[in-house]
Amino acid sequence: MEGDVPTDSVASPPSSLDVAGDRTFRGLTYVFSWMTIFLVLYILYEIAGKAAPAVKEYGIGFITGTTWDANRGEFGVFPEIWGTLYSAMLALMIGGFFGVSIAIFLTQDFLSPKLELVFKNIVELLAAIPSVVYGLWGIYVVIPAIRPTANWIHEHLGWIPFFETSLSGPGMLPAAMVLSIMVLPTISAVSRDAISSVPHKLKEAAFGLGATRWEAIVGVIIPTSATGIFGALVLGFGRALGETMALAMLVGNSNQVSLSLFSPANTLAALLANNFPEAGKQEEGVLMYAALILMAITLLVNLLGTAIMNRASRRLSGVAR
Repeated sequence: MEGDVPTDSVASPPSSLDVAGDRTFRGLTYVFSWMTIFLVLYILYEIAGKAAPAVKEYGIGFITGTTWDANRGEFGVFPEIWGTLYSAMLALMIGGFFGVSIAIFLTQDFLSPKLELVFKNIVELLAAIPSVVYGLWGIYVVIPAIRPTANWIHEHLGWIPFFETSLSGPGMLPAAMVLSIMVLPTISAVSRDAISSVPHKLKEAAFGLGATRWEAIVGVIIPTSATGIFGALVLGFGRALGETMALAMLVGNSNQVSLSLFSPANTLAALLANNFPEAGKQEEGVLMYAALILMAITLLVNLLGTAIMNRASRRLSGVAR
C-alpha cells in the first residue's frame, strides 16, 4: 500500500549484545569516576599524614611565620603564601584582560570561520608548551626586555610601593607576565564557552533596538555571560596558584613580603620544587605541611569556580526558556 512504512526504516530493538555493551560501558564509567575520587582522597590522605607531625609541632605559626631556616629548625611560609597569591593575582589581571578579549574576538563574528579556527588553535597551543620552556623564555627574553623600563620607572616613581626596588634579574613582574600567558588558554576557553552560551535572540533583540555590535557586546553579551566569565577567571586563578617550574625560575626564590613588582619573591610551589631534593626528615614534614596548604588553597579556588560555572549554566538555561 501507498501508506505503508518500509520495515527497514523502523529501528529494531537493541540486541542482548547491545544491552550488555551499554551496561558494561556504564559500569566502567562508574568505576573510573570513583577511582578518580579515591585517588584524590588518597593523595590528600598521604600528604596530610606526612604533614601531621609538622602541623602538631608548628601549628598556625607555620602559616604566619616569615623565617625559613632549616639549620635552626625555624619554618614559616607566610612570604610564600603572599607570593603565591600576589603572583597569581597579577597574572589574572593581565591574562584575564587578554583572555576575555580573545574570547569576545573569537565568538562575535570578527573573523571568518577558517581564521577563527586558526586563532583558536594558536591560543590552545599555548597550553601545550612545557613550563620549563616558559621559564627559559622569561629569563632570556622577558627580563632583558623589561629591565630598562622597569629601572626607569623605579628611578622616577620609586616612592610608590609598587616600584620601590629596581629589577636586577628574576622578580615578581616577569614571573607574573609569563604566568599570565600560561593561564591565557584556560581563561579564553571557558570565557568563550560562556559567551557562546548566550542565547542568540538576546543579541538579535539588541540589534532590533538599534544597538551597534559593540553596544550589543558591552550592554548585552558581557553582562549576560558575566557569571561564566568570572568563573573562568577563578579557574585561571586556580591554575596560576599551582604553577611550579616557570615560577621557580623567574620569581627569584626570596623569602620576603613586598609590594614591589620588581623585587624577588617566592611561592609555595617554587618552595617545594627547590627544597624537596635536599630535604632532611624534619624539613620533609614541613614541606608536606606547605603542600597541604597549597592544595587547600587550590581546591577551594577550583570549587568556587565550579560553583560559579554551574550557577551561570542554570541562569543561561532560564534565559533560554
